[in-house]
Amino acid sequence: MADGSSSPAPAGSGPAPQIDTTLAHSARIWNYWMGGKDNYPIDREAGDQVIAFFPEIVDLARTSREFLIRVVTFLAREAGIRQFLDIGTGMPTANNTHEVAQAIAPESRVVYVDNDPLVLAHARALLVGSPEGVTDYIDADLRDPGAILERAAETLDFDRPVALMLMGILGHVPEDDIMPIVRRLVDALPSGSYLAMYDGTDTSEAYNAAIAVGNEKGAVPYLLRSPESITARFEGLELVEPGVVPCPLWRPGPVEVGTRRGMDQYGGVARKP
Repeated sequence: MADGSSSPAPAGSGPAPQIDTTLAHSARIWNYWMGGKDNYPIDREAGDQVIAFFPEIVDLARTSREFLIRVVTFLAREAGIRQFLDIGTGMPTANNTHEVAQAIAPESRVVYVDNDPLVLAHARALLVGSPEGVTDYIDADLRDPGAILERAAETLDFDRPVALMLMGILGHVPEDDIMPIVRRLVDALPSGSYLAMYDGTDTSEAYNAAIAVGNEKGAVPYLLRSPESITARFEGLELVEPGVVPCPLWRPGPVEVGTRRGMDQYGGVARKP
């Protein structure tokens, strides 16, 4: 996710990027909550402090991944999307975007974007897609959408529909900067493209307190927004049913129906007319 650090050099162009292990980072904290091993003591310390305030954060981490799986499945299977631009992808875990998309349509082309050195290293090693498709990784910052689009165009065809995915990343962006970034990215996409996103909401006092504690340890704070603020990001697009809702309520599978965990994240999917 965007962390404000300088962009590390591409593979083979210089020394390996330095990883700052003195500051917690949201992608590594999230990895810890998901049961992963790609994190440091400072990340686990920050993660445990948040859990102490808000144990449900582990459910939020897992339901956000379930949301991503359902969204990519819808986009690939029902909407026929074959190109994905996943910005702020975070640490590779199970059922990443390319794995879900290429399991349905092996020819799918997926570009991941992040700017954390540890994420970069793991992405290069682990994000290997199907022989029929393409899986690529861009080291770039969400706050520079022009650079992202320029480099993504080396892999994606912007004359054909693209699914733009902003999963849990815009909470790191100041409120006044969100819509200019979203509009810049969406404006570059052709008709028939989709925007998919979720973010944490300020709908729980316990969650608000937990995030405040976590922000004290992190390099870049994560800011919770209202459900109305998240909905506004889809302005001018055609929302897919059921609209912008808590992530567990977005097209849940039969096993997930009735599940009431992870409700303090709202997300949705919308089509560009």
